[in-house]
Amino acid sequence: MKIVIGIPARYGSRRFPGKPLALLAGRPMIAHVIERARSAALGEVIVATDDPRIARAARGCGCAVRMTASRHTSGSERLAAALADLPCDVVVNLQGDEPLIDPDALRAVVRPFLDDPRLPMATLARPATSDELMRPDVVKVVCNARGEALYFSRAPIPFPRDGRGAEERWAHVGLYAYRKEFLMIYPSLTDCAAGRSEALEQLRVLHHGYPIAVVKGDFSAFGVDTPEDLAEAERRLLASGGEGKGAMTASQETVIATMEGRANPEVAYATDGFVRESKTALFDSRRAKSPRKGFLRFDRE
Repeated sequence: MKIVIGIPARYGSRRFPGKPLALLAGRPMIAHVIERARSAALGEVIVATDDPRIARAARGCGCAVRMTASRHTSGSERLAAALADLPCDVVVNLQGDEPLIDPDALRAVVRPFLDDPRLPMATLARPATSDELMRPDVVKVVCNARGEALYFSRAPIPFPRDGRGAEERWAHVGLYAYRKEFLMIYPSLTDCAAGRSEALEQLRVLHHGYPIAVVKGDFSAFGVDTPEDLAEAERRLLASGGEGKGAMTASQETVIATMEGRANPEVAYATDGFVRESKTALFDSRRAKSPRKGFLRFDRE
């Protein structure tokens, strides 16, 4: 089974413009997402974007890029357009604002396709805490006996009529995988009233009668929607021992590095592990002309 991890990324977020290029522990956020995707070792990783700045950043990581139009309203539609001519069996939709995604979650979301050759779509769920039940920013999911989604909602489902609630409550983790054939028809599925009301695109899939397998587990996820989220993501990343180039921290030595003219922190960052001591920008030393001092190199243990 050939698997592709697609990372849809756009620059024009209303709440956080330029989000994929925001610096997280000294590196553009999209670089962290690419690194996590590669760590899953599932297959090719491709960034789908409509913005040349994001494209340059991804290519600087050595990642394949496919350009798309700017009209797409969801990451799923962007991937469908970007990967239409790419031969593969399953496409994982990893949003470009998930720099802390666990590679095990990526592996888990593709497992149902091994068991069911006709399955169109899969996603993940984690245990929800009692305080999350009433939070509309935490999407809840209820499943049937086959482990397929019955409904997703921002409301508390199942509703705790007796005040105690259900024994199990599940929060949706916004990671999707599609069989390639289904991804190609996904954009043609008309939206539904429930999907518009909840602002949840996956409800259109259920509305049209397609099953969504839900893999349940203790999955951790933290999406970045605002600058405040970015600060929290950096705190979590550093607390877990990651900085600079992911887990590269063992030896740090000051080296003479080179950079090309004036470094643009949005596009000029390293695939070979160089980072400014200030951690405000990264760059690719292979493109350089004039020597500069004061950079750190991060090497693996």
